[in-house]
Amino acid sequence: MQHKEEHIATIRDFLGDRLRKAFEPFTRAFQRMHVTPNQITIAGAVLNLAAALLVVRGDLIVAGVVFVAAGLFDVLDGSLARLSKMVTPFGAFLDSTLDRASEGAILVAIAYRFADMGHAFDVAVVVVALLGSLLVSYTRARAEALGLECKVGLMSRPERVVLIAIGLFFNVLPYVVYILAVLTIYTVVQRVVHTYRGLRIR
Repeated sequence: MQHKEEHIATIRDFLGDRLRKAFEPFTRAFQRMHVTPNQITIAGAVLNLAAALLVVRGDLIVAGVVFVAAGLFDVLDGSLARLSKMVTPFGAFLDSTLDRASEGAILVAIAYRFADMGHAFDVAVVVVALLGSLLVSYTRARAEALGLECKVGLMSRPERVVLIAIGLFFNVLPYVVYILAVLTIYTVVQRVVHTYRGLRIR
């Protein structure tokens, strides 16, 4: 089980590296323009908020485009920080905080959409998905505070972004939210078990 989790993390890291290399020209362009990583982080958060407002209005495809663009900004800020040698503790803090806020905003917008259609059960599932998403990040942060690396699990932020984008583009948000709720909670369990094992063998 642990080997499988590490394999998934390795694939995720490999794909992330390939994506960062693909967008390296944009990163260098931002560097030449003297754009800071924190500015990119904030711009991504603004785009996520715009996507959330578009979901509320019912413009799901446009919301999907804006949401994906925001996700790309999330890739670029870290790459720009490393390229410009501007990696700072506050930058990491800001990025993580705005990531949580951005994900919360889009899920709240989806919950509003379901509520507007009278789908009370779907709203409840969104709440579970939101809680699961927050716990995925929280369990990693707590594990790393204890000195353990904790990137394991099926549904980290990149997978959640892709899944939500699919829901917006193809108007299948109820199904996406059910999958998100189940897999985020499963990921939390994976990280709890991983942390327990890691602390036990110290």
